[in-house]
Amino acid sequence: MADDIMIRPADGTWVVRAGGAVIGESNAALELTEGNHDPVIYFPREDIGMAFLDRTDTTTTCPEKGVASYYSIMSKSRTYDDAVWTYEEPKDAVAKIKDHLAFHVQDGVTVEQL
Repeated sequence: MADDIMIRPADGTWVVRAGGAVIGESNAALELTEGNHDPVIYFPREDIGMAFLDRTDTTTTCPEKGVASYYSIMSKSRTYDDAVWTYEEPKDAVAKIKDHLAFHVQDGVTVEQL
């Protein structure tokens, strides 16, 4: 793994909300820290209400993690474009985040520990 990326189990139970609705809750989330960036919580896909997500054509490439695919969140009040990312085929060094989703925290989208 790249020296500046660490992945560990996230302590406790984590919840993600969009537009006030809980769209996922997990006690098996992962915390990824990378360099000086804030930690990112990755939720197991099976702990997220995938009916709230709509796959987009957006992709980005990280030299250390691989190609990220994106989803928009469809809430009752609005759509949060490309607010979720996942590495479906992550590089071997970060294989633990396969089948996990991360959320772009913004006005209306929160990730918090219960």
